[in-house]
Amino acid sequence: MIRKIVEKLHLDPPKTLVLGFALIILLGAFLLTLPVATIDGAGLSWLDALFTSTSATCVTGLVVVDTGTTFTLFGQLVILSLIQVGGLGFMTIATFFALIMRKRISLRERLLLQESLNQVSIEGIVRLAKLIIIFTAITEVIGGLLLALRFSFDMPVGRAFYYGFFHAISNFNNAGFDLMGDFSSLTRYVSDPVVTLVVCAMIILGGIGFIVVSEVFEYRQTKRLSLHTKVVLYTTACLILIGTGLIFILEYNNPKTLQPLSPLGKVLGSLYQSVTARTAGSNTLSIGDMRQSSLFLIILLMFIGASPGSTGGGIKTTTFATLIGAVIAQIKGKEDVIFFRQRLLPHVIYKSLTVTVIGMLVVIVVTMILTITEAGAEFLMILFEVTSAFATTGLSMGLTPLLTPIGKILIILTMFAGRLGPLTIAFALAQRKQKEYYRYPKGKIMIG
Repeated sequence: MIRKIVEKLHLDPPKTLVLGFALIILLGAFLLTLPVATIDGAGLSWLDALFTSTSATCVTGLVVVDTGTTFTLFGQLVILSLIQVGGLGFMTIATFFALIMRKRISLRERLLLQESLNQVSIEGIVRLAKLIIIFTAITEVIGGLLLALRFSFDMPVGRAFYYGFFHAISNFNNAGFDLMGDFSSLTRYVSDPVVTLVVCAMIILGGIGFIVVSEVFEYRQTKRLSLHTKVVLYTTACLILIGTGLIFILEYNNPKTLQPLSPLGKVLGSLYQSVTARTAGSNTLSIGDMRQSSLFLIILLMFIGASPGSTGGGIKTTTFATLIGAVIAQIKGKEDVIFFRQRLLPHVIYKSLTVTVIGMLVVIVVTMILTITEAGAEFLMILFEVTSAFATTGLSMGLTPLLTPIGKILIILTMFAGRLGPLTIAFALAQRKQKEYYRYPKGKIMIG
């Protein structure tokens, strides 16, 4: 259906991506308004259904109603389907079915795949889509089985398997939806090494990007890693370790978070919050009870987000690394940004700066508006919620269910922009480079 609409409208890849996600969100919202979708038989209101569908499709995880106690099996499966399609991209799913039916993948469809997966060329794009589907299926099955085995000690086996696979799919796609009830997420498993380590692994594998995963698995044969993969792995490891250490220190004596836990529980709780802040959305500590310093740290981690070509959001780890590299190079008086003995081209730095500034502007503008519409809420809570929406993280201090209708609409638009905005902007910039036939004379301004 989407393909026929696109062909009639003659849309370019970025516009097609936006239209495709919008149509999926609207379809999901319609299904969630049906009486069969909710336990009370009334269905969600259109605004709440649109919010939930947007959050699931944009793999965010912010919710206005509790997923586990509001929706029937039908409603939960709708949400799970939206998460899977939103995480992998509708073009990846469409390509998978086209390959099953032995249909030829056209050049236009390859271009759409390139845009959807944030790749620089169409070379090998169909092979990459196949690998993504296979890797996703294997990872979600293994993660689902491990979680199901652990949950089987706390609930009937049938429910344990359903819960295991739901949370595996949700967290691999960095969505953060949960079925535990009362907006509690995975807080009851804060000291559980199996749940913590399995879910953290799912989040990390879903968040580092499929290109990185592919290169790591093929390393035995190729004996090489691209600069992109090296930067992603190094930056991801640093952010996780630094985040874990700082949360451990800041929350160590907080009686509402880490203090009551065992030493192992403190480490696991700190690790989980550090990992999930990078766009996953589930949590094992009560976010609203964390100290302001920890919340501000999480805001920074959420804004950075996951890596390009992944299921996560944010400005991306490579963008952050590029900006830090540019700052260090400037301080040292060097002209080039060097990573692993390779020089970054100037346009990469400009793109990184553009994505970051636009992301900051979105967060600032929406936060300012919400301070007016949500007058009773604290500033930090509003900033946290907006950053979570933009970075498609899904962590919440508890403001989302209390939002006014205008507030809900603004967060919906922020989630949508966060999922598609930076990616589409980067693609558009790459396509609009024009040769300059003249240059203006140099001018000087004072900086700093």
